Amino acid sequence: MADRIEHSGLHIAESIYQLVNTQICPGTGIEPDELWQNFADIIHKFSPINRGLLEKRESLQAKIDAWHHLNRDNFQFADYKRFLQSIDYLVPEGPDFEVTPANVDAEIAEQAGPQLVVPIMNARFALNAVNARWGSLYDALYGNDVISEEGGAEKAGGYNPVRGQKVIDYGRAFLDLAVPLASGSHSAVTAYQLRNQQLVATLRDGSSVPLTKPKQFVGYLGTPENPSSILLINNKLHIEIQVDYNDNIGATDSAGVKDIVLEAALTTIMDCEDSVAAVDAEDKAAAYRNWLGLNTGTLEETVSRGDHRFVRAMNPDREFLAADGSGMILSGRSLMFVRNVGHLMTTPAILDRDGNEVPEGIMDGMITSLISLHDLKRLGRLTNSEAGSIYIVKPKMHGPEEVAFTNQLFDAIEDALDLEQHTIKVGIMDEERRTSVNLKECIRAASGRVVFINTGFLDRTGDEIHTSMHAGPFALKSDLKAMPWIRAYEDRNVDVGLACGLKGKAQIGKGMWAIPDNMDEMMRVKIGHPKAGANTAWVPSPTAATLHAMHYHQVDVAAVQEQIASRPQASIDDILTIPLLGERQLDATVIQRELDNNAQGMLGYVVRWIEQGVGCSKVPDINNVGLMEDRATLRISSQHIANWLHHGICSSEQVMKTLKRMAMVVDSQNAGDPDYIAMSPDFDSSFAFQAACDLVFKGDTQPSGYTEPLLHAWRQKAKAAR
Repeated sequence: MADRIEHSGLHIAESIYQLVNTQICPGTGIEPDELWQNFADIIHKFSPINRGLLEKRESLQAKIDAWHHLNRDNFQFADYKRFLQSIDYLVPEGPDFEVTPANVDAEIAEQAGPQLVVPIMNARFALNAVNARWGSLYDALYGNDVISEEGGAEKAGGYNPVRGQKVIDYGRAFLDLAVPLASGSHSAVTAYQLRNQQLVATLRDGSSVPLTKPKQFVGYLGTPENPSSILLINNKLHIEIQVDYNDNIGATDSAGVKDIVLEAALTTIMDCEDSVAAVDAEDKAAAYRNWLGLNTGTLEETVSRGDHRFVRAMNPDREFLAADGSGMILSGRSLMFVRNVGHLMTTPAILDRDGNEVPEGIMDGMITSLISLHDLKRLGRLTNSEAGSIYIVKPKMHGPEEVAFTNQLFDAIEDALDLEQHTIKVGIMDEERRTSVNLKECIRAASGRVVFINTGFLDRTGDEIHTSMHAGPFALKSDLKAMPWIRAYEDRNVDVGLACGLKGKAQIGKGMWAIPDNMDEMMRVKIGHPKAGANTAWVPSPTAATLHAMHYHQVDVAAVQEQIASRPQASIDDILTIPLLGERQLDATVIQRELDNNAQGMLGYVVRWIEQGVGCSKVPDINNVGLMEDRATLRISSQHIANWLHHGICSSEQVMKTLKRMAMVVDSQNAGDPDYIAMSPDFDSSFAFQAACDLVFKGDTQPSGYTEPLLHAWRQKAKAAR
């Protein structure tokens, strides 16, 4: 980091400076000198405000801690709520209003479907995600446990025709649900044809039947007599039936159907935050370089599978013929958001005129928006936003003031980049307690930009624990999910979003399915998200996106939202009810089991973050079940142990013994990874183990319980030592 370029009072790491000057600015109409001067002005103006907001967080936390100390033996909820109002933690709710974002793409405003979140630093993951707009239902079903292996339908080895037939039967049942025929079943179809610009299916008995809803047929490829592709629509999501009698699968199918392709991941969040390990200028440059490649359509990655090597690139748009024979084009790619970091962290990539690290969130906002000009000005070969907007998800904002700060920052960035006001749209992640209880005012603070809100159990619970660290010991993690506060939190997010007019303008989202190998369970459980009024929800893989897309064919989310809009809003009092252990007495076995689970999960994630720079991956839990984990998982686990330590549920000695024992478990789970650096037996020399210890034993003093400060510090030490 010694090589820095001075410009306009900023001291910029050469890797960032050269990337911006030579690769990002050209073609945008923004000259580098102008860019750096405007950037310096923004940093000079907004950095002090940023620091002030963080100081307010600490001030509020100190007041809350002190109140709990004074009132622990005589806690009265009414007094607690009045106290939160008196310190401006819980702000007055203003009059009703509706959000007014303009130029919002249909994938956000009109369609309902899955959403992927992927680490931007991993080009292969990013490409897989952006290409997951369309997914093969046959492939998704064949390789997963949605299809039982009973009756000779094993998936191991080569193609199994018994399993293949189960997949085909499942696909036909799906078609009967989503795009039914006027009579009979898609399983009885022997041919599809177009007659008088309508789809007609010939059944085994020789009869010809149309669709129950003929307008569900919207396009095709091939000829009307022998279409090779049939494009259908249901709940504004497309379904493609692909026909090829010469294909290995199509040749065995009575109608020649070789696959059913679903419109799946409508949107993807390219993540610069929780799922990456970006701790210096080189890391940030890698993230920005991938975002640039995604916006220009040039990002590629060479993939090796055995002896086979191929180049993965971004999919082109998909061309069809409309029913009348005219051309139609559908996007071949998921619409991209970019998730910036929050307000907390600073970055050594740029120093201000006083030699201080600049807020990383301000740098992300400026540079990711600058990169997005390549899309807005159509400088690349592919288009992201047809409507001409930039979509930024802003995480970990605490209350309306911090949202207002983001809104003002985006105003300044738009001015610097010569963009119309509110070109930059914002996603508000409802994952901090002060945002949950003030959600309406948070949305109001950026009402011209808001196109996305969502909930996240893990981060939200981490903040719940840290905010009320001194109130008492918290319940078991498994019990937290079943307590009234979490249901109220999830419901109120939808209630407030609809009351603020997000329907038809924005996404109301729900959180991640974290078990990528358990797709059968996901298909049973995750339909609850669209049924709850969420028009998007996070999935861990393109395969999961394809499968979850079926839920949005089963549930008309727009109709559900209409019903929900008339119900009473979930109670803020329920959300403010602290989920403590209460009078329950835990025996030693239960305590140790909880510590084991928390410690093993923490260590399994931390060791990859610190030693390998992996910010998100499938990490085996204590039962060797692979879970998709990012920093949110770490936050809840570390805060839960810190809380129990603080209240004497466990001792420091017990926790340290648990950490060492679980470190050996994690080492054994990773024994097959040639790049893995073991934590045991020399715990004192393991950066990862020391980081995990800090996260626990210093957990109650970390800002809002966040893990980033310690993770960054230990990752930087590990990189310096390599």
